[in-house]
Amino acid sequence: MSSLVSRYSLGTWRRGAPVRATIMQYVVLSALLPSALSGYYGSARTNALLCLVAAVWSLAALLPGLRKRPAVSAVFVAGVIAISFALVIRDPWFGFYAYAGYAYSVVLLPWPWQLAGVGVTTLVAATAQTTGMDRTTPTGMAAFGGVIAANIIFVCGVVWFLHRLEAQHEERGRTLDDLREANRKLEAALVENAGLQRQLLTQAREAGVLDERQRMAREIHDTLAQGLTGIITQLQAAEHAAGEPAEWRKHFAAATRLARESLSEARRSVDALRPEPLEKASLSKALTAAGAHWSALNGVQVRVTTTGTERPLGQAAESALLRTAQEALSNVAKHAQATRVAVTLSYMEHQVALDVRDDGRGFDPAPKEGGFGLVAMRQRIEGLAGTLQIESEPGAGTGISACIPAAPVAVLP
Repeated sequence: MSSLVSRYSLGTWRRGAPVRATIMQYVVLSALLPSALSGYYGSARTNALLCLVAAVWSLAALLPGLRKRPAVSAVFVAGVIAISFALVIRDPWFGFYAYAGYAYSVVLLPWPWQLAGVGVTTLVAATAQTTGMDRTTPTGMAAFGGVIAANIIFVCGVVWFLHRLEAQHEERGRTLDDLREANRKLEAALVENAGLQRQLLTQAREAGVLDERQRMAREIHDTLAQGLTGIITQLQAAEHAAGEPAEWRKHFAAATRLARESLSEARRSVDALRPEPLEKASLSKALTAAGAHWSALNGVQVRVTTTGTERPLGQAAESALLRTAQEALSNVAKHAQATRVAVTLSYMEHQVALDVRDDGRGFDPAPKEGGFGLVAMRQRIEGLAGTLQIESEPGAGTGISACIPAAPVAVLP
């Protein structure tokens, strides 16, 4: 703020300097007017006329924007110096008025023409300072030259020093302007970043809600929906076996067991826990158990095979493969009317593959892939940077192949 005030003060001083210099010249002219009118230094009328010309000429300094027109300013300063020289030749006391050339040169001329203006003015001042000295002799000429040199060195040194101060002021002013502009842009960027951050947070919350909804939808489909489907199937079978108590109790017990298992899986899904079979066994053993359980419920033989060296894959990858196998088996039970099913888990160097194939009636995959079960399988596998392929045609069975990297790059519950 102090630098800003300093720049404002400097600008105000520049604008008012011609007026102050003119007022000072009028004060000096008024003080020297008695000497000019005394007649001691030539004709009083001529001296008075020169003073009048000086006073009128000085009024030009009050023209607005004079400093912005270098050529006009140079003519004005040259006129001031010429009038001063004419007055000094007639009356040496007007050497005091000669200093008007210094003032107007500094105030009105641009750098480096200020040095030229004050340099010429030193000749007028030296003329007044050496009045009475015989300037025709070598000694007088040397003294006159020495006075001129002293004046030039001193006055030009002062003017150069003032110019340096002014240049430093201007440089600091430009630096402050640049800093203020940078601060303004920074503030604007901060405001924009704050808005973007709020937008990103909103999008992140919305994405989180969507991801959670999709997770719950998959979990409900893989647990409750499949469990309820199995329960309905077992209850229908029990109804058909109403006249056979042993068969009825078998189907009723299976429905009861499915209900308990579905309730347990639903609670685990709400808590975002991994499937219960993976808590107690490896993926291959969990697949074997799931196949045996499905086979017992549906009366269809399931062959589960593991190839390669089994190794841990991480919770998300193992859960996705187990859920994919369960969904594929559920689809076989609902649609395929198969007599044999094969589940193969293959551990390879950089990826792990799961294949589920049946000899059922098959289907045309193109119009059917919009079902939520297949969509959920695809979301799980592709969420782990994997691929899901479905091969089927009417009367030729169905094959579902899921393949994921051995080190998944994403995590999808």
